[in-house]
Amino acid sequence: MSRLMHEILEQPGVLARTLEGERAHAREFARHAASRDFRLIMLVARGSSDHAAMFGRYLLEIATGIPCTLCAPSIHTLYRARVDLKQTLVIGISQSGESEDVNRVLKSSRQRGAFAVGITGQANSAMARLVDEVFLSRAGRQRAVPATKAYTAELLLLYLLASALGSRVTPAGISEIPGLVAEALKLEAELRQIVERYRYMRQCVVIARGLNYATAREMATKLVETCRVVAEPVSSADLLYGPISLIERGFPAILFMPPGKPFPELKRLAERLWKLQADTLVFSAAGVRLPAATRTVRLPGSIPEMYTPIPYIVPAQLFAALLAETKGLDPDKPRSLQIITRGI
Repeated sequence: MSRLMHEILEQPGVLARTLEGERAHAREFARHAASRDFRLIMLVARGSSDHAAMFGRYLLEIATGIPCTLCAPSIHTLYRARVDLKQTLVIGISQSGESEDVNRVLKSSRQRGAFAVGITGQANSAMARLVDEVFLSRAGRQRAVPATKAYTAELLLLYLLASALGSRVTPAGISEIPGLVAEALKLEAELRQIVERYRYMRQCVVIARGLNYATAREMATKLVETCRVVAEPVSSADLLYGPISLIERGFPAILFMPPGKPFPELKRLAERLWKLQADTLVFSAAGVRLPAATRTVRLPGSIPEMYTPIPYIVPAQLFAALLAETKGLDPDKPRSLQIITRGI
């Protein structure tokens, strides 16, 4: 078994430990945040952690009503802009805590009046030392280069922050996530059969919208890293503005379609892709009425849309790991990549 597959299978335990370790911390942070009257939330990250930040932008804005934005690190690191960040909550995300540009943004933001929170897996990291508050994942040592358990642990910590800052994300809802991931892992045997169809896939689009747009971006990155597939993540809202011209007979299109607000639009899009004779792989829920598709993967149970991004990325991780194996590639050591990227 590859180290990547081992780390994918570790995730229920990682999430349970992270939840247990930081649940009380989130309650304490809620009392502190109430006195600060944050007017803006800014998230900063790189790589897979940047996809976590993108998810966080959707989640926190929906859950709190506070405007959220993704930071462009170059504004701070290259252009050294003097940005007024009073009453701003800045959240840096890095599993290693050693991403130099993320840490420079956090340091600069504090100098401009922001309150800085770090989400990391390393208590003694540079990030942990420079922020006002640190939330620690319990992902443990990462041995495979592609991030899996670190990514889902970061999402879980963002859920805890959302529960501290608003009322729409609840501790009860978060507590269900480790079990939902354990159920999603039971799809491994089914996915092992499905990936055979994609052995020679060289390019594809990965489509989602809303809370799961980050899921599409993360799956696309995993396909690039582990399978050397040119995977283009696209919001269903943007596909019709140009990228749909790529779609022809047999072109692979992967869609994340959990029940929720984006589902009717994604259903219409899936129907159009089917008419264009695309090869469509749909990730959705058991019992949901779906349009025609080449392949469907149905997650067990009924999951409220708010809590779908962690369970839905798990079969995507499995798909990428199994496809790499089918292609004869080593998913633990993608070409030209390393676990910690320090450069700016």
